[in-house]
Formats: sequence, structure tokens, C-alpha cells
Amino acid sequence: MTGLDGLNPSYGALVLGLVQAQVPTISAPADLMTTAERLAGIVRGAKKGMPSLDLVVLPEYSINGLDPEAWLDDDLLCDLDGPEIALLKQACRDAGVWGCFSLMERNPDGAPWNSGIVVDDAGEVQLYYRKMHPWTPAEPWAPGDLGLPVCDGPKGSRLALLICHDGMFPEMAREAAYKGANVLLRTAGYTYPIRPSWRITNQANAFHNTAYTASVALAGPDANNIWSMGEAMVCDIDGTVLVQGDSSPDRVVTAEVVPSRADEARRSWGVENNLYQLAHRGYSAVEGGAADCPYTFMRDLLEGSYHLPWEDEITHVDGTGAGWGPPDTVRARRRGEN
Repeated sequence: MTGLDGLNPSYGALVLGLVQAQVPTISAPADLMTTAERLAGIVRGAKKGMPSLDLVVLPEYSINGLDPEAWLDDDLLCDLDGPEIALLKQACRDAGVWGCFSLMERNPDGAPWNSGIVVDDAGEVQLYYRKMHPWTPAEPWAPGDLGLPVCDGPKGSRLALLICHDGMFPEMAREAAYKGANVLLRTAGYTYPIRPSWRITNQANAFHNTAYTASVALAGPDANNIWSMGEAMVCDIDGTVLVQGDSSPDRVVTAEVVPSRADEARRSWGVENNLYQLAHRGYSAVEGGAADCPYTFMRDLLEGSYHLPWEDEITHVDGTGAGWGPPDTVRARRRGEN
């Protein structure tokens, strides 16, 4: 790749540091602060060791860990204005670097949210997102209610954040690109069985949307010696893999992307300019192309009538199969009623 993965940045390059953070073990409130302090140190150290870094990305669950026993414990959750996030925002200010961070967010009115933020180099939150597609049935998070925001980032980037399972839905990446995002961040806690799907979807999301994708998961073992995969990955706008990490915990995988290349391609490409052609079908034969919506699932979803031909035979429709029980049981556990 040009620029030696950010050591010698190309003109207009956004230099990324994707942190394959070690899976933390969280069993007490003090563990959250200890972990946040460690992550803040990684942010500062990464920028000090590679001054060209513009954006440091930490994976999903990097503060709160992967132990389901802790996920509904109020004392082991975080707040957007809490001390753990304050530490990470301060690290961005101290280092003069942007950061992307994860938090399992306390929800006083129901199940917690799986949230993420993008913070600028002054420590201010520029993007705040709640995961729209929890990894059901395994995750008990409330579905996100903030839509899919996009923000201006450094070096001409327009950033969006997809959290883990979000990236398995092509509609999510398309929504981000439709709103103008040219760099799609994806953070995850995935373990090794998801590795092939991770690679395929990161590449496909880039190609389908003429966007860079920059993705990273936790790495290393949890308390039960189940390993998360790390596997930081940056894809070019045509889906080509530019940089790929490994399974090393806390390794900072660096890469450069040039957001203006995505912007230019979206304007100048003919074939495979898929974002435009979706709503301008067959424009070589029809003036302006066909702009209708021929997709049944889209119309049904909008009308509230989405129903698969096999829907009545689906086995898993709540969290029972993963040990959570139906939604009212999750809410009761959240309130400490059982």
C-alpha cells in the first residue's frame, strides 16, 4: 500500500490505528476504570509512537468485556457522561487524535444499549450511535433508536460506525453511504467462527458502496479461554484488502485511506457506480434510468408487513435459546427481580 501504512502519509490520507484490544475481564466496577485507563494509555501511546495517526479505533466490548453475567448488572455498565468515557475523551485531547470507542450503555427505562462514539482531537463527541442490530439471540441489548448517524472526520472523511452484527446487513452499510459516509468503521467482539463472514462482508460493504471499510475486533482469550479474533482489516473502495491484522492482543494495525478517492469515484465511475445506479436502473436505455422501487421486501418493511415465506417456522424469535428467556424476563433481570 502507498505511504507504508501511514508512516509516510500520501496527500490527503487519513491514517488509521485499529487496536486489536485484549478482551478485558470485568467482575467489579473498579475493573471498568482499570480497563479504561489501560485503553487511554494505548491511545496516547499509539499517537506518540506514530505521530501521523489521525484516528484510533477501539473495538466493541473493549471496556465492558464479553462475560454475559456482567451485561445486565447495573454496576458494570457505563454512561455516556461517565468516568470511563471521560478518560478516553481526555486521552484524545492529550494526544491530539480522534478516537472511536465502545460502551455498554446503561438504560434506565429498559435493556441496556450497545453504543459507540467518535470523539475528535479536542475530546468532543462528534458521533453517537446505538447498535441497531444486536446479535440476537445471544445479546440482550435494546435495538438502537438513534438511526445511523454520519459525521465529518479528519482529512476530508465522512465517518459512520457499524457495530459488529450491523455489518452483516448490506442495508446498514448502504444507509451510511447514502448519507455520505466515505469511511465505514466497524467494531466487533467476534470470535473465530465468524472470521470468514467478517472478511466477506467487510469487502462487500466497501465494493457495494464505493467506500473504505476499516474494521477491528477484540483479540485474545476471555475468562473461559475462548479467543476473539482481532483481525483488523482495511478495504479499498473496490473491495480489495489493503491491510489485514492477525490475532495479537493490543496490536495497533495501521493503514492509510484517501477519502477524496472515494468521493471522486462516486462522481466519475461508470460501471459499478452502484450507489447511483440503484435508483437509476438502465439509464443507457431509459432517460435518467428507472427510479421505481421494484423490491418487495423494501415496500413490505416500510408498510409494516415484512413477512418471510417461512417466518412461521422460525425457531429462534426471542432470547430463550441463548438463556435469556423472553423479553419480559430480560427486563426483570435488568431490574433485579429474579
